Amino acid sequence: MHAGKNFGLLEAIIWTRRDIFKFIFISSIPTALYALLDLKWLSIPWLPLALIGTAVAFIVGFKNNATYDRMWEARKIWGSIINNSRTWGIMVKDFITNIHASKKLSENDLQSIHKRIIYRHLGWLTALRHQLRQPKAWEYMDNSYNKEYKRYFKVPEEEISMEDELKKYLSPAELKYILSKKNKATQIITKQSEDLRFLLEEGYIEDFRHMEMENMLKAFYDDQGKSERIKNFPYPRQFATLNLYFVWLFVILLPFGMLTEFDKLGDHFVWLTIPFSTLVSWVFKTMERIGESTENPFQGGANDVPITNISQVIEVDLREMLDEKDLPEVTPPVNNILM
Repeated sequence: MHAGKNFGLLEAIIWTRRDIFKFIFISSIPTALYALLDLKWLSIPWLPLALIGTAVAFIVGFKNNATYDRMWEARKIWGSIINNSRTWGIMVKDFITNIHASKKLSENDLQSIHKRIIYRHLGWLTALRHQLRQPKAWEYMDNSYNKEYKRYFKVPEEEISMEDELKKYLSPAELKYILSKKNKATQIITKQSEDLRFLLEEGYIEDFRHMEMENMLKAFYDDQGKSERIKNFPYPRQFATLNLYFVWLFVILLPFGMLTEFDKLGDHFVWLTIPFSTLVSWVFKTMERIGESTENPFQGGANDVPITNISQVIEVDLREMLDEKDLPEVTPPVNNILM
């Protein structure tokens, strides 16, 4: 997520400069042929081109709205994870007690149970965000302009393995078990449920509170499933593909429609076709690129939902509930990019 006031113009130009070079080349060829070789028949009427441009503007706007909805839904899901995680921390501390236990535990032993369950929840957050950062075939991080821009920030999930991070939150036996599973986040919540059942049987949670905590685990499953739906179901390829084709069709035809319009202004004004065609093409293609950049909100790009930062905020909150003092730092934005 970009955490600055706005993208600088230079940033935007660097991000799209390869397209700008292409637009200059595409517009230069018909302009040179028209002006130097007097090939007047290359010009096409402006009206049909304007109709195509209007249609392209509609489909680009539709895509941008749809991909923004995907991004905003992802942010709402992780907002729900924040709220539910804090509620989970309160439940763990206040519901797991000696009140109904046949065998009373010391305060230190109770705190140890609280820590085990809260740390396992942090393990779930870790496993989930690592799973969401796994690349998919339809994502765009392999494109040259995204690879180049990625030099300005780092994706933590690509720097540290899931196993190394989970070591901080799970016991060795649990870690070995979880790593043997395909969907590790799912199995961590299963372990939470097993632990709650054990505590119920021992009397450290009474029935009603156990049901409430199980409902909270269900809420975590819901949030995980919604995140996986966005991650694993792409923006429909027919829309994305035709959108791209239509934009490039308009870009290629655009200089042919501008030739006569600038030629009407007098000698040599026809060469203005190149800069103005480039400018209009840049606007349309950049609008399409913006929709592309929000299409996959967990792909590890500069416009992602900052799930790493959100997880760090949750960890600090929950560990403060445990009255821990040595808390991790929440990573600040790097070059205005928050992951």
